[in-house]
This record gives sequence, structure tokens and C-alpha cells, in this order.
Amino acid sequence: MGILALLVLLACIVCQIIVAIKIFQNDGALKGILALLCGLFGLVWGWMNATRLGIKNIMIIWTLLIVVYLILGAIGGFNFNYSLGTPTT
Repeated sequence: MGILALLVLLACIVCQIIVAIKIFQNDGALKGILALLCGLFGLVWGWMNATRLGIKNIMIIWTLLIVVYLILGAIGGFNFNYSLGTPTT
């Protein structure tokens, strides 16, 4: 389940980069960098301009991937283990 979630997350990142490229082309470098650093900005900007730029399919896929990732995370319990040494009991 964890590998599937990572693959979905990777696909989300690819969609984010595609939308960020569109932002670079249409609104400049500052907003493009913001879209790379903050996915929420890219998601909102993408939906606001999806029809005008012809990226509606990418936005639908990206949104569905986010929903699938959240479902997989909820099923898997968002189990991120970071070991910092030997556990104490």
C-alpha cells in the first residue's frame, strides 16, 4: 500500500511541475517559483485558468490523484516511521 501511495505522490508532483511550467510561461518567474514551492497555490491557480490554458485534463487528474493519495494515506494510517535510534521501553 505504501509503494502505491508513493507512486501516486510522484504523479502528483509531475502534475504540479507541469502546471508550474504553465505559470512560468503566463505569469512570470515569481509565481512559477511559488507554484513549485507551494502546491496549493499551483492547484488553485491551475483551476482558475484551466479553461483558458487548456489544462483542464491535467487539473482533473491532479485533483483525483490528491484524493486517491489521501484515501491511501488514511487506509495505511499515514505510517511514516523515522527512527532516531534505539527505542526505549
